[in-house]
Amino acid sequence: MAGIHVVDHPLVQHKISLMRDKMTGVKEFRELTSETAMLICYEATRDLPMKEITIETQGIAKTKVISGRKLAFVPILRAGLGLVDGVTSLIPAAKIGHIGIFCEPGTHDAVKYYSKMPDDIAEREVIVVDAMLATGTSAIAAIKDLKEMGVKSIKFLCILACPEGRDALLAAHPDVDIYCGGVDESLNEKGYIVPGLGDAGDRIFGTK
Repeated sequence: MAGIHVVDHPLVQHKISLMRDKMTGVKEFRELTSETAMLICYEATRDLPMKEITIETQGIAKTKVISGRKLAFVPILRAGLGLVDGVTSLIPAAKIGHIGIFCEPGTHDAVKYYSKMPDDIAEREVIVVDAMLATGTSAIAAIKDLKEMGVKSIKFLCILACPEGRDALLAAHPDVDIYCGGVDESLNEKGYIVPGLGDAGDRIFGTK
């Protein structure tokens, strides 16, 4: 059974506090999103399998490198794009897929409008990234899509979640671990996380 992992590191919490401030501008918000995603990704990849190798340095060293399946990151468009630079700064060799999903206003039903994945996506461990886990609709749909492509190992990474989104995602995909920087109080009637940090996509891309 998977669960939710809140990364409570002081640097993560500090950066999220700056992101919450409505006076934080686009440039700084974008940088904070990327930096926070990198720090959360550090924890999300803690269980990557290792293998021992022997290398020559000043002497002969027995050391470890990552082994096993390769990684792919799949941002949910559009806000998920704001996390890509941060996570790939840790794992530059990871491939990147893209999936576009939006929630229908009023019903919050998931509508997929774009999908492009690496040819070998089914052979990779996939980390789906999005800025927020609000209703959970987009995350649930994206993960369902990946499972239908044959992906066996999936994690979900976001900056902030709320109880409603957390519970919905874990109910729909109990095998998927969630990594985030915090779980806020609730959703409001418009489907935004409260207190949250506003519309992450608008704040990342400067579209208000």
